[in-house]
Order: sequence, then structure tokens, then C-alpha cells
Amino acid sequence: MSFDQTAALAVLIAVMAALIWGKLRADIVALAGAAALLALGVVRPVEAQGAFASPALIALASLFVIAYALELSGLLDAIIRAAIRLCRRLRTVGVWVVLGLCGGASAFLNNTPIVVLAAPVVRDVSTSLNLPPRRFLMPLSYITILGGCCTLIGTSTNLLVNDMAVSAGQPGFSLFDVTPVALVVAAVGVAYLVLVAPHLLRGSGSGAAPTTYAQAVEDAAGAGDGSVGDPNLFVEARPLDLRRALFSLGVFVTVVAVAALGYAPIAATAFTGAVVLILTRTISADEAYRGLRPEVLLLIAGMVVVGLSLELSGLAGVATNRLATAMSGLGPHMALAIFYGVTLILTEILSNATVAVLLTPVAVALAESLGVSPQPFIVAVMIAASAAFATPFGYQTNVLVYEMGRYSYTDFLRVGLPLNLITGAAAVLAIPHFFPF
Repeated sequence: MSFDQTAALAVLIAVMAALIWGKLRADIVALAGAAALLALGVVRPVEAQGAFASPALIALASLFVIAYALELSGLLDAIIRAAIRLCRRLRTVGVWVVLGLCGGASAFLNNTPIVVLAAPVVRDVSTSLNLPPRRFLMPLSYITILGGCCTLIGTSTNLLVNDMAVSAGQPGFSLFDVTPVALVVAAVGVAYLVLVAPHLLRGSGSGAAPTTYAQAVEDAAGAGDGSVGDPNLFVEARPLDLRRALFSLGVFVTVVAVAALGYAPIAATAFTGAVVLILTRTISADEAYRGLRPEVLLLIAGMVVVGLSLELSGLAGVATNRLATAMSGLGPHMALAIFYGVTLILTEILSNATVAVLLTPVAVALAESLGVSPQPFIVAVMIAASAAFATPFGYQTNVLVYEMGRYSYTDFLRVGLPLNLITGAAAVLAIPHFFPF
């Protein structure tokens, strides 16, 4: 291997080891890796500058501001209060309806504040109905994860994968391109959660010591997995400010509609929407800065530089050629299934942002080496890099419900591993139908 390839591989191994070790902040690890690559000359400053100014980062930062304006307006709290009344009227069906609404909202809003607000409601309402909260808290986290996959802006993973794909010379995805596949996956996943998961959770006890909700929030805030949203920002109940809520909601709907209709890219519409909210004083500049997650943005930027080094050094091409050689006799469908499985396993170990950055260029190169369209493999990264169900630490919302529901690690393994398998099978079957090879 050349010097650049050796250096890029060494930095990649060091970054992955540090992320798995978990003793250092993920954003610091990613930035340290980017700095090492710059110092070694593997990545030039102009190339690193492009990573820090990517459309995905602009879109994410702007969406953070818009979402925070909605949360400050008290709109989400008002919706949750309405959900409480619904649950008390419809009992078990009402709880599942609330979970479904949370999943729908997570297709457009950050799912962390949704779970932070909804989890205590689900816990208290289910207890008042003499239903075990543990039957619903884990499905709440899983359903919001599945909902987040349904649009380009539902999760930072989709935005990041799209940005990396465009950088690799592929056409970008529109707001709802991935929706048909994600809806199939979500439908299969929700059916499992409603029909099977309650039986797997019934009678399973963790024996964990009781914990307060504040402790659960603190644990989630320190998860450092690259998920978006700071739980500490959303714990305090906020009174509804109708003018502020309606204007923020109007800006958000306009941003989504303009992007969905193709009049402007999501980065441009979201940035414009965030600026409009500040100029109209719907959210102050200080509040907008507080709503940003710089550690998430810097984590993503740093990992983009690390991923870029694999492509620039030729290391991604070498790895892809070997992978393609190993899969040469399998055909595109089997190659897609194996690639999805590899992505899924890495997602359970590393952050979704890390997996998205590292595997999107590999997905493109692998598809090209097989002589098929890269789009099915790119969509596989989008779905698999968010589908972290088998561990309580694979996704930030899992951490939130882990302590509140007094689950054990094996509870997540018992319920989440089959969910990984059935949603993975659904994705592998659905992807080629909507994105032909």
C-alpha cells in the first residue's frame, strides 16, 4: 500500500477503536482523526473545507433551529397533552395510536425530543390503565427510529448518506424518494412490535435499580452516538404560545413543501426558514444557537473527512475490489443482502453517522464494480445505518427508554434482534422493487 493508504487505514482504525472504547467524546475523536489526516497530507485543506461546508451540515443546522422553534412554542407539549386524553379514552389502542403518531412526527422532526416528551406520558398513562409501561416504551423508541427513515430529513443519517452519494458523483435523492421502501420496512416492523414484541417483553424483568427520569435523560445526553437532539433541552414543559407555534409550523411546512416539490434543495429552504424565524423574532439568535448541536455537526464533518480520505487515497477502491471479487458469483440481490448485513452490524457498534460516511462510498464503488445501479446499495445504507434495535446504546432514544422501562440488555437483544432480521429482510426485498439494479 502507498503511504496515503497506510495513513488513512491507520487513522480509520484509531478512530473506530476510540469510538468503540467510548471514553472520549465522539466529536473530539472525529476531529482528531481529521486533523491527523490533514497533518499527514492525505487530505488537503481545500478538501476538508468542503466537508465542513457540505449541504448536509447546512440543512441539519437549519433544521435544528426550526425544530427548536417548534419546541419552544409549546406545540409538542400541547400535542402530548391531547394524546393523554386520547389514551385515557381508548386505553391500549390509544397508547398504540400515540406511538404511531410519534412515528409519523419523527419522519419530519428530530425523534429525540419526541421520545423525551412522549416517554413519561406513555409510562404514566399505561400505569394508570394498569398496563405495564415496559410493553410500550421500547416500541416507542423503535417506532420513532422507523419513522425517521421515511424521509430525507427524518434522520441525519439520510441527509448525510445523500450528501456523500452526491460527492461520489451520484444523483441526489429528493425528500420522499426513500419513502416507499421505508414505509414497507416500517409497516413490517410495526406489525412485529404490535403483535409479537409484547409477548417477548411480558414477564421479563431486568432487576435494575429504580432510576429517575432525569437520570435517564442524563445518560442519553452522554451517549455520544451522533444522534441529533439534546434531551436536556426538552424536559421542561412549555406553555403553548399559539402565534409562535403557528408561525413556526407554517415555516416548517413551507420548507418541506418547497423542497418536496423540487423548487430548491433542502439545504437552501431550511436555511431560509431558519433565517426567517430569527428575523421575525419567532426565535431569538441566542435561542437559535442553543438549539444547534455543534458536537453533532462537528462529529459529522470530522467523519466526512475520514471517509473522504479512504476515497482520495484509493483505499476504498482496493477494499471494494476485494469485496466485489468475493461477491462476484453471488449476483446483485445476494450482494445487497450481505452489504445490508455488514452495515447493520457496524451500526450496532459505531454511530450511525460514522457508518453512513464510511460505507456510502463503498456502496457506490461496489455497485459500479458489479455493473449495477448504485442507488439500491445507497438506500441500503440509509435504512441499515438507522436500524439499530439490538442494543440499548445503538441509538439515543434507546438509551432514553432503557432506564425508564427498567429493561435489561437482554430485553433489547430478545426484541431487537428479530426486529433487525425482519426489517432487514423487508428492506432487501423492497429496495430492488423501488430502486432496480
